[in-house]
Amino acid sequence: MNLKLRPWQSEALAKSLKWLVEDRSDRRFLINAAPGAGKTLASCAIAQALIERKEIDRVVVIAPRAEVVSQWSEDFRRVTGRFMGKVTARDGDISTLGMDVCATWSAVQGLMPELQSVCRTSRVLVICDEHHHAAVEAAWGTSADSAFADSAFVLVLTGTPVRSDGAQSVWLAYDDAGAIDHPDAGTYTLTYGLAVDLGYCRPVTFHRHEGKFTVDLEGGHSVQVSGHQPAELPKDLVRIPGLQTALDFYRLARTPQFEPDKITPKLNGYQATMLDWGSQKLTELRQRMPEAGGLVIAPSIEMAEYMVDLIELLEGERPLLVHSQMPNPESRIKAFRNTDKRWLVSVAMVSEGVDIKRLRVLVYLPNALTELAFRQAIGRVVRTAGPDDDTRAYVVMPSFETFEVYARRVEEEMSASTRSGKDEPRTKRCGVCGHECALGARECPGCGHEFPVAPQRLKACEKCDALNPVTASSCHACGASFSQTFTLTLDEALRAGAIVRGMDLDETEVQLAEQMAPNVRNLILRSGDNRLVRILKTLPDESWARLKTILVAES
Repeated sequence: MNLKLRPWQSEALAKSLKWLVEDRSDRRFLINAAPGAGKTLASCAIAQALIERKEIDRVVVIAPRAEVVSQWSEDFRRVTGRFMGKVTARDGDISTLGMDVCATWSAVQGLMPELQSVCRTSRVLVICDEHHHAAVEAAWGTSADSAFADSAFVLVLTGTPVRSDGAQSVWLAYDDAGAIDHPDAGTYTLTYGLAVDLGYCRPVTFHRHEGKFTVDLEGGHSVQVSGHQPAELPKDLVRIPGLQTALDFYRLARTPQFEPDKITPKLNGYQATMLDWGSQKLTELRQRMPEAGGLVIAPSIEMAEYMVDLIELLEGERPLLVHSQMPNPESRIKAFRNTDKRWLVSVAMVSEGVDIKRLRVLVYLPNALTELAFRQAIGRVVRTAGPDDDTRAYVVMPSFETFEVYARRVEEEMSASTRSGKDEPRTKRCGVCGHECALGARECPGCGHEFPVAPQRLKACEKCDALNPVTASSCHACGASFSQTFTLTLDEALRAGAIVRGMDLDETEVQLAEQMAPNVRNLILRSGDNRLVRILKTLPDESWARLKTILVAES
């Protein structure tokens, strides 16, 4: 294939060949480039050049997830014309296959002897995608270090070079500050800010979604919690074990809120207002990019299902859900990539390396609070759709210090012109013929395509009754802030689990215990055993599932 490389990719190709082949300085070359900048194609071009120079016989790619491995296989064949087989630990002796292979980082541990044999009998280029998955102390890192010790060359790729557990990755040295310490001549770096300026990535705008929670406690007490105001408990409640943890802002932000039927999600709850803002922004973006999509990253499967229900209530269309417990989740991701469906809701499945260029809105409510996870998630919505793509990416996230620190660092990488994002679109683009049309046009003058009419959702100002767009942060008429207060009972606040008499229980334990409690209570009372009755009075109903787990484990 006659591949047309971006200027940075051509520079990385030339620099890598000089380091690896011409100067023979070291067998390892590092590409540290922003997510979406095109590391995969650059790497395939380097592999092709080494093959043509007869420096290598085979290529082995290690990537984070099965979906990413599949993308590697397709891109590698497109660039080099060579088939790359996807292998797992179940494939056994891969050395006899005689072809280029790709696998996940987790599969390396089970393939260690086979990969080691391949590297000893052939001249192998190992491409390590998302290098932070390999750490010196972690099982994957130990496996990778052993399996590829005899490889001819190692190409290390990363857009997020720091592991979330703080461990150092194999093959590369680190300085005292924890930054990768690899020679400049053996490294090519492309920051996110520069990638935006060069048009390789879209600029991102962060919406810090404010919210104040009022939690009603027992005895007439209530506490206020926000992202910048931790709960101040009354003196008589300070000593209750686990209560402060239960009232943590981010925990409350991840707590589903229901109508009195305890089934229907609240349309005025915190998560609903996050999604409403994201929904309106996605509708606006679709005027410039008709196929634009949104991604919700949820903290758990239960919360993901809740967000799916909320989006359906808000928009009337049920989004696509994908998580690890579903059969063949990779096919669902691929299906979303090739449709114009508005929303994809995920639990840690659409992260590093997954390429869905039409994603432009991210609603970020994850379980992980690391900067690594934060930057990986942003990388899903900043990939450019081509030279005519003039959209921005938007991240809707809870407004609290941890995320705001990460967001400021990303913003500081961007130039002032791309950071502002003040320009509003003056036209909308037809999704059929690409014609630029007036914003108010009902149909395309070029092809006659009728534009879908999206009703604008408005909210009334509580102070002056003026109507404002849902995405407004303050009233256009009187300037009043639209920061909302969300009221929860203590039971609701603890619904993501339970803090009962000092026991921190998760939601699964609570639900199972609620089913068990009536039968357990009846059996103990009918037994007439006073000691068991005393235990019944001591242990809360919510604890029975945990007690069952302990007893089963000991039996």
